[in-house]
Amino acid sequence: MSDALKPAEIFERSAEEGERRLNQSMLELLSTGFIAGFTIVFGIIALGIVEALAEPALGELAGLLGALAFGIGVPFLILGRAELFSENFFDPIAAAFKLKLKGVTRKILRLWVFTLVLNLVGGGVLVLVLSVEGALPAGAHEVLDRAAEEIAHRRSLATFMRGIVGGALVALLSFLVIASRDSTGRIILAYITGVLLALGPFEHGVVTMLHLAFGFMFDASVTTADIARVSGISILGNLLGGVGLVTMSHAAQARGAD
Repeated sequence: MSDALKPAEIFERSAEEGERRLNQSMLELLSTGFIAGFTIVFGIIALGIVEALAEPALGELAGLLGALAFGIGVPFLILGRAELFSENFFDPIAAAFKLKLKGVTRKILRLWVFTLVLNLVGGGVLVLVLSVEGALPAGAHEVLDRAAEEIAHRRSLATFMRGIVGGALVALLSFLVIASRDSTGRIILAYITGVLLALGPFEHGVVTMLHLAFGFMFDASVTTADIARVSGISILGNLLGGVGLVTMSHAAQARGAD
C-alpha cells in the first residue's frame, strides 16, 4: 500500500514513543503500571466466566470461547495507554537505538522494574477482591484453578518456549500499533494478540503471575515456589522473544532501510 508507513518510519515513531515512556514522571509511571495490572485482570475473569458457561455444552471447545473472551483485555490496555511490563520492550529499546538519551540503560531498567511491580500490585488488588466467595459466577473459579495448575505444573522448558512466543507477540503488537493509523485497526490488532496469547496459552510474565495468584487464592495446587519458578522463566522467555527476537530484527530492518 502506497500510504503504509515504511519500516524506518515506524521505528522512528516507536523511538519517539519510547522516549516519552522513558521520561515519565514517577507518578505517571506508577499509576500507568497500576492501571494496566488491574485492567488485564478483566480479560482473565472474562476467560474464566465464559469458559465456565460454555463448558457443559461445548466441552473442550469452551477453551476457544474463553480465549476469545480474554482478548478484550488487551484493547483496554492499548486504548487506555496503560502498559504491561512486556509492552515496554519494543519502544524503549527503539529509543535507545535511535536517540542519544543520557542514562538510557538506567531509564530502561527503571521503567521495567517499576512497571512490573505496579502491574502485579494493581492486578493483585483485583485478584484479592474477586477471590471473595461469591464474587465470581459459579464455575469461574474452577476454570481459573485449572488454568493455574496447568501453568504451575508445566515443564520448565515448555514454559520458557511459550514465554519466548508470548514476548514476541506483545513486542510485535507494539510495532503494529505504531504502524496502524487509526484506532479501529489498533483495537483489532490488540484483540487478535490477546486471543493468540490465551489460545496457546503463551506465557506473558504479568498475566501468568496473575493467573497463578488466582489459583493460589482459590486453594488450587499452586505454591509460592511454583509462582517464583514459573514467573522467572516466563519473564526470561519474554525478554528473549520480545527484545532478542522481534525488537532486534526490526532494528536491523530499519537500519537497512535508512
